[in-house]
This record gives sequence, C-alpha cells and structure tokens, in this order.
Amino acid sequence: MFIDCHNHLGADLFFYLNGFHPYAQDLPALVTEGRHQGVDRWVVFPMVANLTFDVRAMRAGRLEPGTVETVPYAFENERMLREIYELYPDLGRLTLPVVILDPMRETAAQVAKLRELLTRFPFYALKIQATMIQSNVGALLREGRCFLDFAAEFNLPFIIHSSVAPDDVWSQASAILRVAEAAPHVRFCLAHSCRFDRDCLDRVAELPNTWFDCSAHRIHCQGVRDGLGFVAPPERRFAADYRDPAAVLLALAETYPAKLMWGSDTPFQSYVANLGSEVLSLRSTYREEVDCVRALPEKLRTAVTHANTLAWLQLKDESILTRS
Repeated sequence: MFIDCHNHLGADLFFYLNGFHPYAQDLPALVTEGRHQGVDRWVVFPMVANLTFDVRAMRAGRLEPGTVETVPYAFENERMLREIYELYPDLGRLTLPVVILDPMRETAAQVAKLRELLTRFPFYALKIQATMIQSNVGALLREGRCFLDFAAEFNLPFIIHSSVAPDDVWSQASAILRVAEAAPHVRFCLAHSCRFDRDCLDRVAELPNTWFDCSAHRIHCQGVRDGLGFVAPPERRFAADYRDPAAVLLALAETYPAKLMWGSDTPFQSYVANLGSEVLSLRSTYREEVDCVRALPEKLRTAVTHANTLAWLQLKDESILTRS
C-alpha cells in the first residue's frame, strides 16, 4: 500500500489574491494524478488561509479579522469533508481525511465544531500550518491545550508544518518538539523533514511519539543548493548530497528508518511567487517526488510509504485501506 501522507485540497484565497502559486486543488485532480504515479491512498487536509480573515486585507497581503466566518476552519473543514464523503464518495474512499486548525484563535469554538463534524464525517488526524496564519504552535500548551485533550480523547495524531527560519516565530520545529515532550500521550508528525535540521531530526528519533515527513522534498533540496533561508544552515544541516534529492531521501530513510513518512505536499511540491523585485520559482512535479521514493530499496520504501504512516495514524480499523 503506497500512502502519500501530505496533501492539500480546496482553494487558498490568500495565495490566489496575491499572485502566488499553487492556490487550489480538488479531489478528482489529486486522485487522477496520484494514480498515474502509482499512489494508492492520500492523507488530505484543507488549504491554509481561511474565511475568518478579511478578503480585502488578504488582497493587500495582510491578515486581519473579517466578517464572513467567526470560527477558524469551520467552513473549510466541512467543505472538504463534504467533497470527500458526499460529492465524490468513490474517490473519497481512497483518502484519509484530516482537519486543520488554528492553535491560538477561538480554540473552544473550533473544538466544538470538530466534535460536531466527527459525528457526521470520520477524520483521522489534526493539521496545523501556523506560519501562514501567523498563529503560534506553542499555544497548544496554553489556549490551545483543548486540542491536545481532543486528540487524546479520540486518539488522533497531529501533522504540523515546521520551520527553522529565524524570522518564523510561529512554527519552529524546536517549539513543536517541546509540545510533543509535554504531551507524550499524543502523536506528532513534523512536516518538511524539519528543514533538514539535524538536531531536530535526531530529537524526533529519540521521542517515542514523534515522526517527520519529507513533504516538498525536492524543492527543499533546491533551497539548500540555492542557499535559501528556509532550510537549516550548513552547521546544523543533515549531511547529504543535496545535488541529488533521491540520495538525500535515501540518507534520511537509512538514518531514520522508523521515523520518516513519505508525503508529496501536493500541490505545494512547487512554489512560485512574485516577490516584487524577483520571482521565486521552486518547481517540482508529483512524478519527480514519487521517483525519489521509488528509488529506495524495497524494505525502506515500504517503511516510509506504509508502515511508518500507519504507526503514526494508529487506525482503529485498517480495513478502510482496502476499500475500493
């Protein structure tokens, strides 16, 4: 069973309004392209910008409270779940839906909505991307502790966007690890290979309740080659030949064989943005992401595309993976 553990569905108004790409993906597009690459199942969650932010402010590149929705992701989570369970149930059966949350804003109202959704639509994990919405993952130990309680009650793991960039005060991998240390009864996956930070990867290996995924792997390798600031600096970087993304993935899988989960980050395996003075173009394809993992020896490939993801999920009923 070839599982892709990191995929976005829906539309992102902030990206669309500010000229960034990608900004949308629907379920049929994901499954059609993924099937062409031999993928069997997809862990899916909504895009990041949500309708609690003012649309006019988003168009100007700002995040300010709006009037369309009051509970973060209430609309986006239900919209995605309806697409999966009601609009395309034949394709939805091939997914493992995950809901997204804001760890800091209106947390009690979010949990109330998640409880109501869970009575109607199964979902299997909780997603956080705190950087883009300028929230703070550390809030999980304060006003967002109700999410840890919710996760423990229903045995749901987290998958959390991680960063090591100094100017990203919201999603530091080290902060996620501190949350994981304080909540040993909850499981966590740190996305994007902790941006190749060796100390953080080693700490993931030490903690029994943490994993990491390699989502958007090839453009992170490009970030190393191009000297960009969103990856770990040389003195903290996992040692590998970043000219060859497949070799990097092999090195990660050999070093952390029980901790690495494979995910593509579709459609964000590419990121293209007009930054005013230049266009940042980090481009990959689903096929190229899959080619990297296909190059692994069979035992490691099975671990990172199947066994490790199931260890993180701890599904009550794994027969849902065999439905067609």
